[in-house]
Amino acid sequence: MKDIATRQDKDIEIRDKAAALVTAFLSGKSPRTIEAYRRDLEDFTAFTGAGSGETAARVLLANGHGEANALALAYKSHLLDEGLSPATINRRLAALRSLVSMARTLGLIPWTLEVANVKSKAYRDTRGPGANGVRLLLDQVQGGSLKASRDRAMIWLLYDPALRRAEVVSLDLEDVDLERCTVSVVGKGRSEKELLTLPEPTCNALTAWTEARGSEPGPLFTNVDRAGKGQRLTGTSLYRIVRGYGEAAGLKAWPHGIRHSAVTEAVKLAQAKGYGLEVAQDFSRHMDIRTLMVYRDRERNYQGELAGLVAETVKCS
Repeated sequence: MKDIATRQDKDIEIRDKAAALVTAFLSGKSPRTIEAYRRDLEDFTAFTGAGSGETAARVLLANGHGEANALALAYKSHLLDEGLSPATINRRLAALRSLVSMARTLGLIPWTLEVANVKSKAYRDTRGPGANGVRLLLDQVQGGSLKASRDRAMIWLLYDPALRRAEVVSLDLEDVDLERCTVSVVGKGRSEKELLTLPEPTCNALTAWTEARGSEPGPLFTNVDRAGKGQRLTGTSLYRIVRGYGEAAGLKAWPHGIRHSAVTEAVKLAQAKGYGLEVAQDFSRHMDIRTLMVYRDRERNYQGELAGLVAETVKCS
């Protein structure tokens, strides 16, 4: 009886620690990261057949280092069999590694998860619709209706200060200072807001929108249709809005493509003025300058230039 009671106490202790682990795992991160990790944990939970994320965490950690890696490898094989992209698979594996790392930080285990990512080489299309394409998009936003004022302001924010889609839709009215023409944004991979200066066209577009929107606190960009009026606009809705204007203009357009175009122009302008690439990085807010170099190299097309020079070496006379 004593052994049974001891085992029951141990099970309760493990269950409580697993619940605390999942809570710690999902805390202290941006809302977007929390939501992504939550979905990844739910997928792993479904794979294990556990009834909850806490139970899945216990299954992963309960049998030690080797068993945990074996389970993670089986999960990786399952994801590959599902035909998911390397990026999706690697993100879900990263979520598991992060969960195990948190368990180690809390002193629950002394080991880490070693399952490697799926190898892939991502192709980054940094072209976007271009500056002329952005002009065509803005030409499609006609009139002074509530929707037109909102959409015009969002497109300017995607281009002039090169905001990301999630950054645009997460803005609140209090984040905008129209007197100083600034906006406070929580950037990707950051936990604190950073103050960005807005050029005159963006500031004017935001002024027109806030006057039409009203001074009520809350989300800066909201639905204007009858069904969801007043609710925060989602990233998916912003994507559809930009895509719709692109189709009307006869070009392919998406929110991050507009940002791509802005960053590409910033790199060209910085180079023309003799600035270092780090100046363009201040504008783009990329954490790793190597990401920004893709824009520079794609714009200059060093590969194509060198390919032409190589061809010259065997050119027939």
